[in-house]
Amino acid sequence: MDRIIAAEVFVTITERGSLIAAAEALQMSRAMVTRYLAEMEHWAGARLLHRTTRRLGLTSAGEATLVRCREMLALAGQMPRAADALADEPAGMLRIACAPSLALASLAAAVAAYLARYPRTAIDLQIGNKAVNLVEERIDLAIRITNQLDPNLIARPLGQCPSVICAAPAYLQARGTPQRAEDLALHNCLTYAYFGKSLWNFERGSEQLSVPVSGNLSANDSVVLLQAAVEGAGISMQPVYSAAPLIASGKLVALLPQEVPQQLGIYGIYSSRQHQSATLRTMLDFLASWFARPG
Repeated sequence: MDRIIAAEVFVTITERGSLIAAAEALQMSRAMVTRYLAEMEHWAGARLLHRTTRRLGLTSAGEATLVRCREMLALAGQMPRAADALADEPAGMLRIACAPSLALASLAAAVAAYLARYPRTAIDLQIGNKAVNLVEERIDLAIRITNQLDPNLIARPLGQCPSVICAAPAYLQARGTPQRAEDLALHNCLTYAYFGKSLWNFERGSEQLSVPVSGNLSANDSVVLLQAAVEGAGISMQPVYSAAPLIASGKLVALLPQEVPQQLGIYGIYSSRQHQSATLRTMLDFLASWFARPG
C-alpha cells in the first residue's frame, strides 16, 4: 500500500509542479510528501526530479517512472477492495506519542477503553515531553498540549486543558499566599522547561496579563514539578487534570481564584488526512469524545 501512495504522491507532484502544491492537494504534510518521494526514488533506484529554486523537472528516469506510476494507479483503481465488510473495522497497530502527565492522568485509561471496544487493534505508546517528528519516528498520532501549533502540521482539536496555580500549605505558611498574579514575581515558582518558563499568562476578567516568574527549580517534566510542589518547594502551574486530586486531598492549595491561567488546547497531530486507517480515524473520534466528558 505504501508504494501505491508513493506513486500517487509522485504523480501529484509532477501534475501540480511542487511538493507544497502536492501536499495541499493530497491533504498531507510537506514532510510526508517528501518522505514518499524519497521512497519512490529509492524504489526506482534513481533520482526522479531535477529540483531548482524555480521549478521541478523530470529526469529521464522520472519520465519512465511517471508512465509506470500512472499505469499502476489505473490498475489499482480497477481492483475490487478485498474484505469490504471489514474495510472500516479498526485493526492493527497504532503508534501514539504523548507527554507523561497526560498519559498518566487520562490517556492510559482512554487507550484501555479503546482497546476494549476494538479488540483487533494494538497501541504502542511512546511517552516523552519533546515534540516528535512523526515521519522520522513513524508515529501515527501525537497528542500535544499547546497553543502554538506548527502550521505545517495537520491537527485535530480534541479538547481543552485548563491550568491551576497551586502550592503546598507548608510553602504558603512559610512564604505567604499571593493575592494577585503580579505577586508571583516575588515567589519561588517551579517552571516547566517547554512552556511558560519565564512568563505565566493570565486572564483577569477581560484583561490579559503576563507575569514574569522565576525560581530555583525548573524541569522538563511537569509531573516532577507537581511532586516538588507537594513537598513545599514552591508554586507551580499545573494542568487541572494532574493537580485536582491533590487539591481535593489538601496536599495542595489552589491559588488566585480571580485570575485564570491561559488555557491550552489538546490536539491530535498526524501526517495525512487522506490516507487515514480506520484505527487512526476511530481513535481520533474516541479521544475527542473522551476529552469532552465532564470532569
